Amino acid sequence: MTQQAVTSDIQDLIVQAFNFRHATKVFDADRKINDSEFETILQSARLSPSSFGMEPWHLLVVQDPAKRELFRDFTWGANGAFNGSAGQLGTASHFAILLAHTGATMTHHSDYLQKHMKDVKQLPDDVIGFINGAYQKFQEQDFHIEGDRQITDWSARQAYIPLANMMTTAALMGIDSCPIEGFEMDKTSVVLAEHFDIDPAIYQPAVMVAFGYRADAPAHPKTRRALDQMVTWA
Repeated sequence: MTQQAVTSDIQDLIVQAFNFRHATKVFDADRKINDSEFETILQSARLSPSSFGMEPWHLLVVQDPAKRELFRDFTWGANGAFNGSAGQLGTASHFAILLAHTGATMTHHSDYLQKHMKDVKQLPDDVIGFINGAYQKFQEQDFHIEGDRQITDWSARQAYIPLANMMTTAALMGIDSCPIEGFEMDKTSVVLAEHFDIDPAIYQPAVMVAFGYRADAPAHPKTRRALDQMVTWA
């Protein structure tokens, strides 16, 4: 098989995966993702890129049904209220919350970032010093990211990168998913602090995501704008 044919096959697989993927509202509760496949999904998050390589996210996987129920009353995007089902909370094989780092850890020159660059990225001191200066300029001058709320929002935007990669990886393996923003932020933070030991000063919920296998076929065909409506070439 020629390289061109291999490339074409890969292109077809990618498009098929994106056509397969849809925001699954109800999963088959009896079907579970095996450990190896879900580890691959997690690896796609771990290996995702991030601005300055700072990885300003953490992933909480909630598998205990009783702990999932703690979110039900205020997670309207996953509790099945719109379709009279148990929702993604009650039917997903795996349910995760992506947490965004706050200004406590992501402000330039923070102790957390110094440790991250030294221990995780294993950078020499002179390179760490250079990155500290560049990152400070990026926050203060280039993107005007000032204050805890803006830094947390920036971290949340970063968290959507591993979110997208996880869902794409799942789709390539024939696994369904659904990103979920339908939840009350403040109540979610309280539950995370009281029942999961998540410090709200360090982490805030960015987005939830459910994985599993669809219970039914999508009710509607996928609709999107045409490429020429979405893309401008200059």
